[in-house]
Amino acid sequence: MDSKTLCEYFIAEIKSETESTRQCLERIPESLFEYKPHETSMKMGYLTLLVAEIPGWISAMIKDSVIDLATYPHMKFTDTASLVKQYESSVKDAISALENITEEQVKKEFELQQQGTTVWKVGKIQGLGETINHWVHHRGQLTVYMRMNGIKVPSIYGPSADDRSF
Repeated sequence: MDSKTLCEYFIAEIKSETESTRQCLERIPESLFEYKPHETSMKMGYLTLLVAEIPGWISAMIKDSVIDLATYPHMKFTDTASLVKQYESSVKDAISALENITEEQVKKEFELQQQGTTVWKVGKIQGLGETINHWVHHRGQLTVYMRMNGIKVPSIYGPSADDRSF
């Protein structure tokens, strides 16, 4: 399969995950941003941030080929509505970058760094696929946090216990 076809597949994958992810994000109240189910768990606000901004990583991966976690410009949000708005922008940026990817960009490797030290280096196509998987994984975590706090989980791949609209 050529890289353009793979990128078209990634676009379809992102589009198929976008609505249910947005529904999850919209349901997280600001009052729970500090919640964490265990002392070693991340706070719900940070997890929500990850779910909202990971699509933007795709654009950075394509355009820059490097993300340094120490300097990556995280979304700034104070409420759920602003986070959702930035999430939608992040998704649009990811799709646009994938639609406009060049063969030169595809051939480069992607590096994830922490304070300039490479912690993960991979071919860009593999990295893009794994980033989408990472995004979906964190959304799954978020649905567990939602359930623990009595927040209704939307239908994602079929009806949830809270949404039997099918």
